[in-house]
Amino acid sequence: MDERVSATDAGPAPRHRTVAVDIGRVRVGGGAPIVVQSMTNTDTADAEATARQVAALARAGSEIVRITVDRNEAAAAVPRIREQLLRMGVEVPLVGDFHYIGHKLLADHPACADALDKYRINPGNVGFKDKRDRQFTAIIETALRYGKPVRIGANWGSLDQELLTHLMDENAQAARPRDARAVTREAMVQSALLSAQRAEEIGLPRSKIILSAKVSAVQDLIAIYRELARRSDYALHLGLTEAGMGSKGIVASSAAMGVLLQEGIGDTIRVSLTPDPGGDRTLEVKVAQELLQTMGFRTFVPLVAACPGCGRTTSTTFQELAQEIQSFIHASMPDWKRRYPGVEALNVAVMGCIVNGPGESKHADIGISLPGTGEQPTAPVFIDGEKAATLRGPTLAADFKAMVVAYIEKRWGTK
Repeated sequence: MDERVSATDAGPAPRHRTVAVDIGRVRVGGGAPIVVQSMTNTDTADAEATARQVAALARAGSEIVRITVDRNEAAAAVPRIREQLLRMGVEVPLVGDFHYIGHKLLADHPACADALDKYRINPGNVGFKDKRDRQFTAIIETALRYGKPVRIGANWGSLDQELLTHLMDENAQAARPRDARAVTREAMVQSALLSAQRAEEIGLPRSKIILSAKVSAVQDLIAIYRELARRSDYALHLGLTEAGMGSKGIVASSAAMGVLLQEGIGDTIRVSLTPDPGGDRTLEVKVAQELLQTMGFRTFVPLVAACPGCGRTTSTTFQELAQEIQSFIHASMPDWKRRYPGVEALNVAVMGCIVNGPGESKHADIGISLPGTGEQPTAPVFIDGEKAATLRGPTLAADFKAMVVAYIEKRWGTK
């Protein structure tokens, strides 16, 4: 008996059932599509710079954007940021990120409390000793007053030390103590769940609560979120904190969140990349979109498949064409989305030689197989699995782009 999994059998596990939370016009959880979010790295007190970055993130595809609210000047700038965004035609939900003095900033700046679409608080630093419950309660009551949801976001780097110490002491007395890392994971889970329970006691409904428990190690993140999903039905925000720079951050975030998403865990995600100095902040949005799209959860932009190259492809022609086609698609997408609803599902292949070129091109909506080293200087084009043309010569790139546009017009153009 052939026990291999067929393409029709493969797929993610059913989504973990969570309570839906509305953040502005965006729904998180409750079976809604997994939402991409991001965070600015501007000084929020600089309203103009922050509004520009929020707009850039939103236009790149971030469906929720978080901003730091760390002092009076930042809180005072939030309404101005909202106003500037509205003038720019950007209506993305704004989340205020509060630590240590969130209760005071929200009380002293009611316009900020009203302008934000959600508050994010960290149970590890919302208050200490006897002030913890009082200050936590103040934030939850403000959220209730303005009808705002709250993300309760525990973080490995600022974990509630009283809770951790209690669990460590309890573990030390156990007949079979667990290792310290397992206890710390449990503290993360309990920090989030106990805080959510307290928020509900104050009056915040589950439909206004999102949980997160961010750590910087892949296996820790997977273990903690599995427990959160097992023990609760709160909407869950996924993200690997301090993921790192470049390929390290991308790989780590994709590995951790990919496993959880495949298991049906997670309602909204952020890829926390450390940008290069002066680098493009929107890269984290692109990576999050590509993660969801390559796993089959969402469709954002047409995919371009291209072979990696080998000794059969010593010419750089296919690499140049793949890059040119990808850039052409991204530049065209704002207009295409308006004119051709559904074009995000387009699948293009640009292949480099005869080994896999024709086969991969046939699997794409439209694909081209360029000649490898020593092959005839011709490039067959396949549309919907059938050979449609053979291109050659200096106009090959332009001719193929024209065929892509013609295909889009025929398939998604207004009838």
